[in-house]
Amino acid sequence: MWNGKHKAVTFSYDDGVEQDRRLIKIFNKYGLKGTFNLNSGIMNENGSFKINGIDIKRIYQNKLTEIYKGHEIAIHTLTHRNLLELDDNVVYQEILNDKINLEKTFNTTINGMAYPYGTFNENIIEIAKKCDIRFARTVADTHNFMLPENLMSFGATCHHNYNKILELINNFLLYSGETDAVFCIWGHSYEFDIDNNWEHIEKICDIISGKDDIFYGTNSDVFIKA
Repeated sequence: MWNGKHKAVTFSYDDGVEQDRRLIKIFNKYGLKGTFNLNSGIMNENGSFKINGIDIKRIYQNKLTEIYKGHEIAIHTLTHRNLLELDDNVVYQEILNDKINLEKTFNTTINGMAYPYGTFNENIIEIAKKCDIRFARTVADTHNFMLPENLMSFGATCHHNYNKILELINNFLLYSGETDAVFCIWGHSYEFDIDNNWEHIEKICDIISGKDDIFYGTNSDVFIKA
């Protein structure tokens, strides 16, 4: 339960790219909270890339605190490498150094992470725990509203492009049970440029926001402070 409410909504977005600026403006407009998973080792020109001709640029280090004000920061590893291809020591450094960097930049404690490419196994989970990570998101959607059984490998309810997301949201809004329910949406903000569908996330936020029986918070607010 969150402040006496049995339902909660949270968002999780990866990579720390320039399109986050527009997404955060939408979140702020509707009173929503997101957790943004950043790669502190490539928040510079070297971290830029293109998809379908769309420029995707990382937000530079000196702009981070200004842009993400009011939202949560989590780690996405130092350089966004496939963790399953790395030895244990490199995995440890990728997680720990990203955490140290981001905690210094934002002057806060980092609780969570999103696995880059969704790559993890039980050994990687144990390494993350040693770095004091308390929750970690995968890329496996649940399509339900149940609280995660294992916070170190939890799936969001769905990606924002799930073709039945509006139906799922409607079911969530209609839910009136006493068992706690969570709706977690994830993705990458640059996808709205690639798909030319910023109106899609605006519609999602409009529909799901402003409900008296729903708690709106960051991933930490929802998953470790419930």
